[in-house]
Parts: sequence; C-alpha cells; structure tokens
Amino acid sequence: MFTLNETQTLLVNACRDLSKKELAPFAHHVDTSHTFPQEQVNKMSAMGLMGMLVEEEFGGSGLDTFSYVLALEEISKGCASCGVIMSVNNSLYGAPVAKRATEEQRDKFLSKFAQGEKLGCFALTEPGNGSDAAAANTTAKKDGDHYILNGTKSWITNGYEADAAIVFATTDKSLKHRGISAFLIPMPTQGLTLGKKEQKLGIRGSSTCNIILESCRIPSSYLLGEEGDGFKIAMETLDGGRIGIAAQALGIASAALEVSVRYAQERVAFNKPISSFQLIQDKIANMALRIEQSRLITWKAALLKDGKKDFTKLSAMAKLSASETATFVSHQAIQILGGNGYVEDYPVERYYRDARITEIYEGTSEIQKLVIAGKVLKELTI
Repeated sequence: MFTLNETQTLLVNACRDLSKKELAPFAHHVDTSHTFPQEQVNKMSAMGLMGMLVEEEFGGSGLDTFSYVLALEEISKGCASCGVIMSVNNSLYGAPVAKRATEEQRDKFLSKFAQGEKLGCFALTEPGNGSDAAAANTTAKKDGDHYILNGTKSWITNGYEADAAIVFATTDKSLKHRGISAFLIPMPTQGLTLGKKEQKLGIRGSSTCNIILESCRIPSSYLLGEEGDGFKIAMETLDGGRIGIAAQALGIASAALEVSVRYAQERVAFNKPISSFQLIQDKIANMALRIEQSRLITWKAALLKDGKKDFTKLSAMAKLSASETATFVSHQAIQILGGNGYVEDYPVERYYRDARITEIYEGTSEIQKLVIAGKVLKELTI
C-alpha cells in the first residue's frame, strides 16, 4: 500500500540531500536572526517544491498529495520554517487557486506562485474569532464592478513576504457562514497594510502578522469562485492543509529522534554509552513508535485525498497525531540530551519550540478532536 514508485524515491532522495546540505546548516541562523530563508526557498523553487500540487500547465509540478507529504517531511527535517513556507504556498494558497480560479486569475495569481517566483498567503483568521472561521467580521461590499473590503485578518503566515493573499470576507451577513466569500488580493495594494511582525516561540524564519484592510478597493474579477463560496473554500483548503502540517510535524519529530539516537550512542556515563541504559531505550522506542504511527495515518490521509475519497477525518487524525508526536518526541529529545538539550549548541531546543505551533495553526488539537468525533458519530449512528 505504501510502496514508493521510482519518481517518489528520487524525490525523497533529492529532498533529503537538499535538506541536509542546504537547509539544516542554516536553520540555526534563520531561527536566531528571525530571517526569511530566501536563498533556501529559491533552491526549493528550483526543484519544483513550491507548486507541487499545481498542474504543470499552470506552472506547477503536477504531483500527488502523497509525493508532497514525502517531500515536505524531508524539507521540515532540515528547517521547519522552510517547511511551513512550502506548506502555505502549496496547500493554503496554490491548491484553492488552482481549483477555483478562472483562467484569467490563474495567469495573474497562480503560475509565478507555483514556480516559486512569488509567494502566497491565506487570510482567514481574525483577532476575535480564533477557531470560529464562520464568524468573519471583515466585510466586502459590492460597489459597481469593484468590492470594498474592511477588517483585520490575523496570524497570517508569510504575510511580509507574500505577493498575494486569499482573503475571506462577509458579503452577506444575514446568510452567516453561507455569506462568506473569498478574494484574491495582490500585495501590496492600496488600502491593505501589514501589522507588526509577531515575535514567536518558534518557526521564526517565516513572518506572522495582521493584514489590515481599510477601504481596500479591488476589481470584482478578483472574487475567487462565486459569492458565498468562501466558507466551503476555506474548509476544503484546511482539510488538505492539515495533511501538510502533519508532514511538517513528522519532519521535526524525525530530526529530533535522529539527534537523540546519535547523542545516546556517543554520550558516555558510568563507563558506557547511555544508549545501553534501559530507560533511554524506552524513550527511543516510544519516540520511534509514535513517529511511525503518525506517519502511517498521514500517508493514509494523503492517499485518500489522491483517490478523491472523503479524507476529512483522516486529515484531522493525521494533524492531531503528528503534531502531538512532534511535541512529545522533541520533549523526550531534550530529556535524553539533558542540559545539552536545553541550550542552543544542540538543535533539539529549537525542535521543541518549532513543534509547539503544529498543535495550534490550521486548527488546534481541540478542533481536530471535534472534527474527528463529529465524523465518527455520524459514521457509527444506526
């Protein structure tokens, strides 16, 4: 079921090589300096990684979700910031534009993004609504052949580096979530400003900020899909995006395990390597077990998506399992390294900080449990 074909094997090897040689050596600098890794993103773009899910005719690589997951895990092992930059451009921006955009919109808002020449972002969350995506206070009012948008979007990944955003706004408040629409907005544009860069615990190479819309006037041709399609577009986009975040979390966890094993084999205490101690072996066994479990769920979710089957439950399971695994494994890695795990001389403290956000963005662990339970209750109701 999970046998890699020749293309996928070559892809994994190429991404692993890029990750080890070009990403991992610079990850510490990216983290401590809060620097966007432009040179590394350029190399990822050259390999076709920034538009993996977009058809070749629109500038992408035309690969499947399973291949995307394989690549994203390897990239995230080297640098989790590079992983989320890749994930947002593929899953949250490129995928919905490729699926919903008109031919004219694809020319303007997709081709160069899929090639990695430009970067997109996804503006759904607002300061007051958090996980309640249906409570969109940002408004879009029709004015002739234009829309005028007002409101604030928060926690926008890649906000400072993005060249365009998918922005969700209410076009008819009386319809509640059915009155939300999606818009493609180039950046910069008049009436759109960026808030301050957030100072974050982890994933510091990717900027996070507010997008502030004040009488932002855009052509009606920038409407993505039809009026009222916004909530549906957001939900189907997040379903796919969660698989990407699961892959990112797996990369962080795998990197933490590898450092832990290497350290345990080299660190000597009481005249023998600590890898010979049963308690250390117990930790390593649990770390490896949880990674393998999470990877299998993530791969299954990807294959369901590729098979055009209902993958909502499995994507939520993958995201929940992999994100909690990343936190668990990076925590255990710090324990295995002891004091060395707590300082910047070793990367495991960074892995722990990077892992924490995977349980929050694109739907918290609590939201994933609601999604899973809702699906299970529906499936098993007699």
